[in-house]
Amino acid sequence: MSDTQSTTVSWMLRAAAKGDPAAARELLPMVYEELRRLARARLKHAAPGQTLQPTALVHEAYLRLVGDEDPGWDGRGHFFASAARAMRDILVDQARRKAALKRGGDRKRVAVEHAEPVAQPLSDDIIAVHEAVERLEQDDPRKGQIVNLRYFAQFTTAETANALGLSVGTIEREWRYIRAWLKRELASRSTD
Repeated sequence: MSDTQSTTVSWMLRAAAKGDPAAARELLPMVYEELRRLARARLKHAAPGQTLQPTALVHEAYLRLVGDEDPGWDGRGHFFASAARAMRDILVDQARRKAALKRGGDRKRVAVEHAEPVAQPLSDDIIAVHEAVERLEQDDPRKGQIVNLRYFAQFTTAETANALGLSVGTIEREWRYIRAWLKRELASRSTD
C-alpha cells in the first residue's frame, strides 16, 4: 500500500469511527486486498483439513471490525492490528468447534458408570498459541499486538514497526523475546 493510500485509509478509518456511513462503505474496497493477503498468509500455515477460505475469513473479520459499536481505531496500524486479532479469534473459535466435535460434541451424553474410557486428542496448536498469547497480553499488551501482526497476520518486521509506530529495532528485539517466551511457555504446557 502506497503512502497516499495509507493516508487515505487512515482518514477513512477515522471518518468511519465517527459514524460516517459513506466512509465505512468505501473502506472495505480500499483494504480488501490487504486483508485477503493477511488471510491467505495465515491460512497457509493452518492445520490440514482447514475448511475456512481466505475470502470467508476476511468477510467475517471485517464484519467484526465494523460492527455496531465505535471501534475507536487510531489509524491504519490500529485497524490492521484489530483485523489480525479478529482473524485470530475466528481461527481459534473454529479450532475450538472442531476440537469439541472431535471430543464428541455431536454425541449424546452417557452416565459415567456406562461410559467407556477414551483418550483425549491433543488440542490444536492454534488454541495453545492463542492461550499463551492471552497470558502474554495480560503482562504486556504491546507484545500481544506484535504477535497478532507478526504471527497471525504474517506482517514483516518493517510492516509491524510501521503499523505500531515503533522502530524496526524495537520490533526485532521484542520479537526475539516473544519467540523465546512462547517457545518456553508452549514447551511447559506440553509437558504438563
